[in-house]
Amino acid sequence: MDKMRMRKYYQKLFTRYHGLGLNVKFMLLIILFIEVVGGVFAGILFWNMERSTVQEKITAIQYEMDRQHAQIRKNVDAINMSTQFFLNDQALQDFLVELKQGHELSADRLYAFYHDNIASMERMVNSNLYLYQIRVYAEQDTMQEMMPILYTRDRMNQLSWAQDEPLFGWKFNYTDAIFDAYTVAQNSRILSLVTPIKDYVNGELAVLEVAMTMDTMFEGMYHAKDGMRVCFVDESGGQYYGAQEDRDNPSLQAALLWAGTAKEEQEQYRHQTIGGKEMIVGFTAVKELSGTLVCAQDISGDVGKIRRMRNGFFLVMLLLIPFLAAGINVVVKTVLRQFYRIIDAIKRVQTGDLSVVIEDCGTDEMGELGSQVNKMLTEINHLMKEQIDKELLVKNSEIKALQNQINAHFIYNVLESIKMMAEIEEQYDISDAVTTLGKLLRYSMHWTAGTVTVAEEIEYIKNYLKLMNIRFDYEIYLSLNIPDRIYAQQIPKMSLQPIVENAIYHGIEQMAEDTNIYIKGLIEGNDCIIEITDAGRGMSEEEVARLYKKISGEIETTGGSGNGIGLKNVQDRIKMNFGEEYGIEIASKLGCYTKIMVRIPLKAEG
Repeated sequence: MDKMRMRKYYQKLFTRYHGLGLNVKFMLLIILFIEVVGGVFAGILFWNMERSTVQEKITAIQYEMDRQHAQIRKNVDAINMSTQFFLNDQALQDFLVELKQGHELSADRLYAFYHDNIASMERMVNSNLYLYQIRVYAEQDTMQEMMPILYTRDRMNQLSWAQDEPLFGWKFNYTDAIFDAYTVAQNSRILSLVTPIKDYVNGELAVLEVAMTMDTMFEGMYHAKDGMRVCFVDESGGQYYGAQEDRDNPSLQAALLWAGTAKEEQEQYRHQTIGGKEMIVGFTAVKELSGTLVCAQDISGDVGKIRRMRNGFFLVMLLLIPFLAAGINVVVKTVLRQFYRIIDAIKRVQTGDLSVVIEDCGTDEMGELGSQVNKMLTEINHLMKEQIDKELLVKNSEIKALQNQINAHFIYNVLESIKMMAEIEEQYDISDAVTTLGKLLRYSMHWTAGTVTVAEEIEYIKNYLKLMNIRFDYEIYLSLNIPDRIYAQQIPKMSLQPIVENAIYHGIEQMAEDTNIYIKGLIEGNDCIIEITDAGRGMSEEEVARLYKKISGEIETTGGSGNGIGLKNVQDRIKMNFGEEYGIEIASKLGCYTKIMVRIPLKAEG
């Protein structure tokens, strides 16, 4: 029912449109064109602006994440270098071996190790601004601790990661709980690389902790730029935030969920709407920490600005419609003034007044229309008389055509009588010649179709050569090498015979000796090529070039021998039937041969 109502509504609307004046129709169409074109153009423009803004933001956040990743790599390198320094310190390893083996260390030995080794280690730590601390936790719990480097294993057990499985590796986001007073003063969250110190004989000697503050390692996570929120996820799925409120950030949580489903990807960024906000979310793998940096940035302000501009533009377009309508209506009426005068004149003609003349026609299209109407009215009586003359001419043409047909039949009958007379007199050569001539006449005069098969055209050539051999004292032999598939191809009627005729009159006749004409068929891709070669006098390169110009129409051809009219006619008909890529080509060598190649499309089998 609703469809029927809508159909009736549109039919009614269509009827009303057709009942409007031409000026109103033009006005509506112009306004519609302006609004549609302007709307489409503005839509594309603002869409491209929004897309460009989003892409710029993606590029910017990608650059920032790459910068943060580079800083993380630098920090990790500092931790790894410090770790290797301690692991390769032979004096430290010897001291730990002594502790492991339970040796009683003298005060002098302890003092010397502290003064010569611990002090230098401390200076190395203090000289690196990126490091928070480096501690060695020895297996011996009763030893003398040498702060801030050397501690007992009991001290390590106070840290949150001491009970982790596995114990060694990266540890994230914990507090230094060894000295509570110190920790409260500092209030820092730290991360560290925990590594065993061991040798081949005594096994594990101690645990090495190289620590750095979280905000030093993840500067971008704790000091966000342009509203970008960053989170780090370790390999076990632990999530670490720069601010507590980031835990409940829906955009960041959506980014975390997406990153979790794209673990095979190393880096990815995209634009999506989250909670009604336009966001850029992304992640980049941090292989150095076996984790992932995840980010989210709100770009609603930038995108919203463009959308407000777009909405404002469309609102202005709507408000301009009444003013456009008024202006266009005035212009259209002015333009159509001459048209209305022409309509009035035509209405007078409909009443039978043929004396109407439209004055001041002008030079524009409307003026041209008025001039044509004047010409029509001026010649109308002449046209009526001319119509009668044309009808008489048609009847006369029909009679003439009938006469021609009769004449053709008369010729065939006469030839048949001559043939019978020759056979009665046992002049069989004459009888055969008359028969061949009759076949030629029937083929050339029975032009019911534009194309024939190659086989039919070859048969005509055979008959033609029979007559030529009767005429000449020498023999022209025809050699055929044509595949059956090419025999079945369609070709314009009388397109091969003119080439053979040219070969005789312009190549063979001048030699006046026995010779051959070779016709060969080739299949080349989707084309077939028919080569007609004579062993005549041939042509020079200049003659070939001139003949090409005649065939292409660059040189005007007139009557006379060697004028190229026949070949041009063949070329024109082939191109007209099959297209510009088909036609004839010429190859010749003076004193040797001339080869004409006819290229036509290959018809599919079946």
